[in-house]
Amino acid sequence: MRNAAALLPLLLALAACATGLARTAPQNSARLGRAVPVGGITVRPDRVVEDSRCPRDVRCVWAGRVIVGAIVSGGGWSRRVDLTLGEPVPIADGTLTLQSVTPERGSARPIPLRNYRFQFDFQGGL
Repeated sequence: MRNAAALLPLLLALAACATGLARTAPQNSARLGRAVPVGGITVRPDRVVEDSRCPRDVRCVWAGRVIVGAIVSGGGWSRRVDLTLGEPVPIADGTLTLQSVTPERGSARPIPLRNYRFQFDFQGGL
């Protein structure tokens, strides 16, 4: 019985690790050319307009920004928008925000377009 009680914390830790490994991309996350449902609308990022973020291993005066072009649709409408990281854009009767962009920018070489992942948030309703 003592051995079983001693194993319980180990088993819980292993279960937590397995859960973390099983995760896929976060909800509301997409790569270029792939549509994702976000709070009642659909967002398909289709181009990186600008990625001037400061590389993670460099000190910069300006942090830079990311702008992603996307097709946003819902119901019977669709609209092309440019989304700047962290800046809400009015869409339908709510706001759409590009919440995060991965991977971080490095100074060694440009990020291959296939590696970009974008996470979105839609606040409001249709």
